[in-house]
Amino acid sequence: MPIALLTDFGLQDSYVGVMKGVIATLAPTAQLIDLTHDLPPQDCYAARFTLLSAYPYMPPGTIYLVVVDPGVGTQRRAVTVQTFQGTFVGPDNGVLSGIWERDSQRNQGVLNAVELTNMAYWRSPHPSTTFHGRDIFAPVAAHLANGVPIDDLGTRIDPQSLISLPLQAPIATATGWIGAIQYIDRFGNAATTIPASIVITSDWSVTIGDHTLPGGQTYGNVHPGQGLALVGSHGFVELAVNQGNAQQQIGLVVGDRVELTKR
Repeated sequence: MPIALLTDFGLQDSYVGVMKGVIATLAPTAQLIDLTHDLPPQDCYAARFTLLSAYPYMPPGTIYLVVVDPGVGTQRRAVTVQTFQGTFVGPDNGVLSGIWERDSQRNQGVLNAVELTNMAYWRSPHPSTTFHGRDIFAPVAAHLANGVPIDDLGTRIDPQSLISLPLQAPIATATGWIGAIQYIDRFGNAATTIPASIVITSDWSVTIGDHTLPGGQTYGNVHPGQGLALVGSHGFVELAVNQGNAQQQIGLVVGDRVELTKR
């Protein structure tokens, strides 16, 4: 059973390799997939969106090991969450929330959620207060890959108590939809919370602040340096600048309100 890893650790230090070593010790036959380790440090919003946009392309039953954990060592919960798509291991700080928020719209939300309180499945009953990825999350993912039932890992919790990050969900208006920016990639393109299924017209635009961007199908629909809105490969309406950086040129920030208008 594959384990997909998503962290903000980077590759300069040994953190990723150490987690892989823990997994290899406990589950040597598990296939490891690196989604990314280059997220902005401590950026839970980036982790949430990256996981949300990547998991549909992973094999069914994949175990997702997500370690973006600015609250490591505090009272924040360590959890495992099971859905129809797979099993997710990480801190209860919102990094996993995009999964059940999207799947709940398809009536395929959380099947089971457990707080990781059973120390028998940790690397040590005395974990480091700064590296739960090594001492709790990686060994739990390995045990799951070995077939350990999720209920053996700790105490069941109410899925409704899982933390979500505050983001404006799409709201219908008389002329279109209101949403928010949920992620900005390394090119400066901004993914909104407005899904592609809403864009069913060929004549539409998106307004953010003082800027109104025409709707298009490809970056090349406008001249280099000009902005536009289009449906990104992740399935959400995206704000971009052809051969430019929309984040810098327009001044975009995660959480900014956007309004899509149909004509």
